[in-house]
Amino acid sequence: MNPVLKELMEERTELPIAPLIDVVFLLLIYFMVVASLRPQEADLGITLPGTILQSRTVSMPDEQIVDVRKDGTVVLNGRLYGESHQREIPGLAATLYRYKQAAESTDSKALITVQAADEARHERVVDVLNVCAGVGIKYVTFGLGE
Repeated sequence: MNPVLKELMEERTELPIAPLIDVVFLLLIYFMVVASLRPQEADLGITLPGTILQSRTVSMPDEQIVDVRKDGTVVLNGRLYGESHQREIPGLAATLYRYKQAAESTDSKALITVQAADEARHERVVDVLNVCAGVGIKYVTFGLGE
């Protein structure tokens, strides 16, 4: 075999590893910078009710019950709010804001119970929770729907 050809083959078998490590680190930095972190929907800050044994009766403050029907309509005090295809529910937001102001004026908590039908879309329940969070109502519980 030709000595020059043998020398060329030996040179080709060597692979410089330092530039490959540099490229790997550059790709790692690129993907870390480009990646965007989305907050999880689990961070809604909902306080779930618990059971407590009480020695005396306690007068419960008024609460508002928001029904979410299976067709996506939202009902509060017998009044329909929003269309099922709309994400925003402005009428409900205005009503709940007035309710919160009235509760604050009497030094009581504004309590909301969301009752969703079994066939109701979860997305619509989240819309109602977003309205509650938007007007500043913190005490939201879930009840049995239709």
